[in-house]
Amino acid sequence: MYSNLIAVAELSGLIESGSVCVVDCRFNLSDKVAGRLAFEIGHIPGAVYADLEQDLSAPPNGACGRHPLPGAAQIAEVFSRLGISNDAQVVLYDDAGGMIAARGWWMLRYLGHRKAAVLDGGWNAWQGSSAVIETVQRPRAITHFSGVEDRERLAMMGEIAAHCDLVDAREPKRYRGEMEPLDPRAGHIPGAKNYFFQGNLDDRGFFLQPTELRRAFIVALGKLPSSETVHYCGSGVSACHNILAQVYAGLDEPRLYCGSWSEWCADPERPAAHGGA
Repeated sequence: MYSNLIAVAELSGLIESGSVCVVDCRFNLSDKVAGRLAFEIGHIPGAVYADLEQDLSAPPNGACGRHPLPGAAQIAEVFSRLGISNDAQVVLYDDAGGMIAARGWWMLRYLGHRKAAVLDGGWNAWQGSSAVIETVQRPRAITHFSGVEDRERLAMMGEIAAHCDLVDAREPKRYRGEMEPLDPRAGHIPGAKNYFFQGNLDDRGFFLQPTELRRAFIVALGKLPSSETVHYCGSGVSACHNILAQVYAGLDEPRLYCGSWSEWCADPERPAAHGGA
């Protein structure tokens, strides 16, 4: 069973044996059809496409951030439509270092599905390995995915103000409030520390080894994150990358504040901090 990361060679073997459900999660926030178009041009054999905003998020409602988490029934319906059964080994990939794929990975775990992994190196690694690329779309048969949501994996708005172990996954300039390209206010949640999710990757786009990840966490946070840590970002997407990194590093799984900065900053009465490391 693969439950965090999987290498290209390992995925190739699973595809040959027909024992995997591959999900293409490529998505571009500035061009929202680009991911699907890229999938249609070429994808990993047998893959199905999951759209960040149509499949892995609920419609924004003005109160729960830019990429709200769908309800458990809606998530199960999406996974069923993608052909994911309860006993399937799922592998998700993207072309953004695993940022979008990690959101799908986290959602599967949220419903209790542990046999889910992100392709290390993603689409770029697959292409670079000279592995087969498929251009024909082959929809998987619809299944009946069922799962029970684990609300303990989520931190809700009411808990955040008093929480002392918050980690912001956004790039440092956004964390410090020097710029904000997506949300109405700049800054970060008071008390949060910054650990930019790109720090989980090496210069080739592969995840650092577990010992290196633990070292990177200590440098950024002053300590190792724990099960008490709450990760957030702009809208609950790249924070999942930090959760994946924490799990891959052999540490206890933390929680996600899915509404993230886009939910927090929507109310002008909530404080915003600026500056910091």
